[in-house]
Amino acid sequence: MMSKNNINLEDMPSMEELLGGQTNVNFQENTLVKGRVAEKTDKGVLLDIGYKAEALVDRQEIKNWDTIQVGDELEVYLEQIEDEENIPVVSIHKAELQKAWDSIVANYEEGGLIKGTIRNRVKGGLIVDVGVEAFLPGSQVDLGPARNLDDYVGKQEDFKILKINAERRNIVLSRRELLEAARAEQRTKLMDELIPKQIRRGVVKNITEFGAFVDLNGMDGLLHITDMSWGRVSHPSEVVKVGEEIEVMILEVDRERQRVSLGLKQKEGNPWDTVDVKYPKDSRIKGRVVNVMPYGAFVELEEGIEGLIHVSEMSWTKKVNRASDILHEGDEVEAVVLDVNKEDRKISLGLRQTQSNPWEVIKERYPKGTRIKGKVRNMTGYGAFVQIQDDIDGMIHVSDMSWIRKINHPSEVLQKGMEVEAVILDVDADHQRISLSMKKLTDDPWQTIQNKYQVGDVVEGKITKLASFGAFVELEGGIDGLIHISELSDERVNRVKDVVQVGDTVKARVKNINTDERRIGLSMKDATEGSEIPTSLAALHSNTGNDLGGLGGMLDDAFQRAQEETEKATDEAPADEDDKATAAAPANEDDKA
Repeated sequence: MMSKNNINLEDMPSMEELLGGQTNVNFQENTLVKGRVAEKTDKGVLLDIGYKAEALVDRQEIKNWDTIQVGDELEVYLEQIEDEENIPVVSIHKAELQKAWDSIVANYEEGGLIKGTIRNRVKGGLIVDVGVEAFLPGSQVDLGPARNLDDYVGKQEDFKILKINAERRNIVLSRRELLEAARAEQRTKLMDELIPKQIRRGVVKNITEFGAFVDLNGMDGLLHITDMSWGRVSHPSEVVKVGEEIEVMILEVDRERQRVSLGLKQKEGNPWDTVDVKYPKDSRIKGRVVNVMPYGAFVELEEGIEGLIHVSEMSWTKKVNRASDILHEGDEVEAVVLDVNKEDRKISLGLRQTQSNPWEVIKERYPKGTRIKGKVRNMTGYGAFVQIQDDIDGMIHVSDMSWIRKINHPSEVLQKGMEVEAVILDVDADHQRISLSMKKLTDDPWQTIQNKYQVGDVVEGKITKLASFGAFVELEGGIDGLIHISELSDERVNRVKDVVQVGDTVKARVKNINTDERRIGLSMKDATEGSEIPTSLAALHSNTGNDLGGLGGMLDDAFQRAQEETEKATDEAPADEDDKATAAAPANEDDKA
């Protein structure tokens, strides 16, 4: 018999019996379990889940806190069987999430549709509540780039499930794919309805450098910049704004490529259809300069109608090299219509035509033969320009500068700024040209040369130039005569400079006068005053006048050779250095004459 202080180990109850037949072998973490409310306190409730210890459910997790009673059943998520205090850790919220996940996995699959509410914005996209939190990437929010994701928060939408990862509890959604599918269906329907010249309303979605894309409620159409206005448009933003609702005309429908071209200006009539009636030739107009190019300025007459003032039509008297020298963008101008071309949509305008033509005034004021005085303003190789009035110049050609000299360049007789007198030869108002002459201030001395000189006369003059073929002598009145090398002496002459030098004053006899070619042939032979003319020469003169037969021909030939040798004198190499001074080309332009 055992004492009562002795314990019978064989009769002791097991742990399972002490716990009422329950152990933790039936509990698994991260699963759903049910329990009853054993006690309700200010912090929460004690939930009996059949474990050795009751679980504490925080008050914040119980949505129906005011109505919860002892004995009510709750389903919770078992996070831990025991924590550091040996009590179970449970969560009603996680239980709801688990049930939601179980429902989603059971009822939805990738590619399916699910309804949800966009809750908040996160990095890279939005969070959508579909029972659990799902991720909506920013690229899947709308058809185009979403400018502000906050604008979508709070919206309830249908979404397409792109991916479900049950293990990581991750769902990726797309809103764009649903919109694209709906838009494709709507586009197909709209393409069947659209026809050219139809008027449609749309919303401007995007603006580029070349135009604007307009949403026609089913598809986008392109409104090109050239179809926005009949007038000049520098950028589409001058005409339309993003988000603006506008009316457009359907210009072209490409069903194969699913493209639609739109027009804004086509809703109104083409102003060029009546431009010739509104702006007839020679009419005066007022407009605003809208563009300035080097060659001219474009003037807007009305919206869609522009005319060009070319630089050549800007001034009667000034040579305008660039239009910007006269006009600037924004200037209000008055002009005259010069020409209208409806087919090419071009209007030519004139600025100078608004003023009287000074060239016509000059023509009336300075008739042919009028003497004028003016300053030399400019010189070219062929003549000099002399100021007549304000910016109007007349030109003296080198051939009209002297009766007796051949002028090769105007600088031989004129200088810039010099005041000269001249005679009006002609005023061409159409071509804006005035021809002047200096030589016609006096009579042509060659017309009366025979009254002054006769064949056989002894004359005196100064040697002005030497050539290999003879010497030029300046006679009274500035007329040059030629002494051929063969007429310098009775003896044979090899070099002209052996007989005469430039500046020498010599006497010579007139042997030939050719008024047509303005030549006088001279001879130093028999040039003594009072000596008789050879009988043969006098006979020739009396019989043939200015044509002295063989002698005249010889002198003509000499003059011809003189001219030819003068022109190529610079190319000829004289026999010695002294000859270079005689036969070379003249050092200045005066000598060329």
